[in-house]
Amino acid sequence: MTRQSLRAEQIALLVGAGGTCLFLGALGFQYIGGIAPCEMCHWQRWAHIGAAITGILAATVVKGTPTARGMAWFAILFVLTSGLIGAYQTGMEYHLLPGPAACSGHRYVLGSNMPPPEVQCDVVAWSLFGISMASWNAICSFLIAGLGAFGLSKIAANDGALGQQNAA
Repeated sequence: MTRQSLRAEQIALLVGAGGTCLFLGALGFQYIGGIAPCEMCHWQRWAHIGAAITGILAATVVKGTPTARGMAWFAILFVLTSGLIGAYQTGMEYHLLPGPAACSGHRYVLGSNMPPPEVQCDVVAWSLFGISMASWNAICSFLIAGLGAFGLSKIAANDGALGQQNAA
């Protein structure tokens, strides 16, 4: 009896799919919910797009090669980056961390000709159970990255495939 094995390119694709779901959720909030994104929201989205592209490339272009494992790690790194940006933005929202000048509006002074940013990164636009959208992105991104890293570490320990077992 043989159990189906999970390979590095499949983990990369799953991590990329997780990033894609978070990206599509953000687009849904923007276009359906009418919540405009701030500058850091865009940064988080670019990281999810990177994870999606890397996952697709690992599952198609380099499938079955040692490069697939590296691509899976890159997909995890992209999702982790989005989570770190979300965690940093959470610190800004609670006024624990200073934000980039492009986000917080602190560089804009009265009497200057520069318009303030449309949406400030240090203001919570939406929350669920007291947790902001940036915090939810961080939580979900860390979960996806952690599960992907766990799976890849198990693949390395099992000589290339997760769940591979042969019984007589």
